[in-house]
Amino acid sequence: MDQLSAISEDLAEIEGQIADNFRALSNGFQKLEKIKDSNRQSRQLEELTEKMRECKRLIKEFDKEVKALENNFDRETNKMLNEKKQSMIKELNSYVALKKKYATNIEHKRIELFEGPNEGFAEENGLLASSMTNEQLMDHGNRMMDETDQAIERGKKVVQETINVGTETAAALKAQTEQMSRVVNELDSIHFSLKKASQLVKEIACASGEQGHSRHSRTGSSSSEPKTALESQLKS
Repeated sequence: MDQLSAISEDLAEIEGQIADNFRALSNGFQKLEKIKDSNRQSRQLEELTEKMRECKRLIKEFDKEVKALENNFDRETNKMLNEKKQSMIKELNSYVALKKKYATNIEHKRIELFEGPNEGFAEENGLLASSMTNEQLMDHGNRMMDETDQAIERGKKVVQETINVGTETAAALKAQTEQMSRVVNELDSIHFSLKKASQLVKEIACASGEQGHSRHSRTGSSSSEPKTALESQLKS
């Protein structure tokens, strides 16, 4: 660039802009290598394509400036400028080749999105994908993602409803368990009362039996005394 500055400030400025774009392309393709999502790859590739268009425009501008000044330069200078232009074109072509490579890979991934278990259906979808523009493909991909999101939301709703039903069932079972526990406690209380009543009945029965036996003993004693006196009189 210093050499160009000595020849032409305009040429040096154009070369600097081209160099900046080439650095941006190099970094951009390195970043593209790490991106796995095809939609993000497409967006990155579009940005890089714009950079390449800008480089092409600048190279044409460089060539135009060289031709405008070639009569002012000697043969060696013109040769050096021409070689620099060819070097720029070669570097730009290398990025164009990379762009085509990534574009082909992305297109294959897009076609795979349409493939199904039926081979004829996959082929038809592949042709459909090939005939669609990038915008249409992205719209289709967005619709597919929307449908997936909706399916996920429906799944979440079903899960939530299941949780609610489970919660209500658990609450009902808890209430029934508590009710059964109260019934068992009441049955235990009734059983205890019946047992105590039975014991009281036995005690009353025993008491009644003892009283009857006592009365019978007193009656027997009073009747035997006259009999003994009568016997005594007869004997005498």
